[in-house]
Amino acid sequence: MRLACLVTLDAILKRGSFVAAAEDVGLTASAVGLQIKQLEEYFGQPLFDRSGRQTRPTAFAIELAEKMQDTLGVIRALREKRTPVVSGRLALGTIRSVQTTTLPMALQHVRAHYPQLSVRLVQDESPPLLRQLNAGEVDAAVLVRPQSGGSSRLHWHKLAREPFVLVAPPESRSTSLGELLSTHEWIRFDTSLTGGRIAASYVHRLAPRATSTIELGSIEAIVAMVSAGLGVSVIPVPRDPLRSAYPVRQIALGRQAPTRQIAFVCRAADRDTRRVIAVREAFAQVYAHQDEPVDGD
Repeated sequence: MRLACLVTLDAILKRGSFVAAAEDVGLTASAVGLQIKQLEEYFGQPLFDRSGRQTRPTAFAIELAEKMQDTLGVIRALREKRTPVVSGRLALGTIRSVQTTTLPMALQHVRAHYPQLSVRLVQDESPPLLRQLNAGEVDAAVLVRPQSGGSSRLHWHKLAREPFVLVAPPESRSTSLGELLSTHEWIRFDTSLTGGRIAASYVHRLAPRATSTIELGSIEAIVAMVSAGLGVSVIPVPRDPLRSAYPVRQIALGRQAPTRQIAFVCRAADRDTRRVIAVREAFAQVYAHQDEPVDGD
């Protein structure tokens, strides 16, 4: 049995419903229901009466909640107590572009300052990572924040705002997207991703007739194809050593350039846990020291 299940039960009884409690603990209502089921299996009896139109706590659930109040209070106080030791395990989700750029440096920082903290890595795209976070399958994630702002049940920490740039083959000459598209294929950034939709909107605004037969979700793969002369693309600014491995012309898009926000996100209830703070601060330091130039040729 996990302590988080008892915290969830406490939240349900205080807020009056699974949905309201889900907002407090930073989980989906279905994840809250799963935790209650685990508690019921552990104690061998129901915690809620589901026979009527409304789900009501049983007498045992009320008794359990009352008896665990002092314990939860002590645990919360101990968690807030300052200590230099950060230990345990944290499941961290990251998008692909983060894994090949800022993740190695962030993990170096974590290992140097928190050697007793173990980080389990999960790589996926932003939407699946958000679903895993809401379901309690990962503890935090570094991803692209949705254009809508993202769920208010989660705690968002901005790490960087990445501008999009135009990448073109090294031998190309024009700086105009329209001219480049007239002589090169448009390699489209996957439009199932937030970044891909941002890029496609920008391209269609400047070149309404632009079409593409190549669509990729990997910035690394797009840069490699552009470097080989197979087309041009609008993508978030690629970082070293990718640019060294695959030379391209990187052209700034000016003040109206689209951007995407890279964010560290966790459940609201976990925002002050030491493990989460340690990893969040590691990424914040890495992004704060980045200075990526963009050519304006």
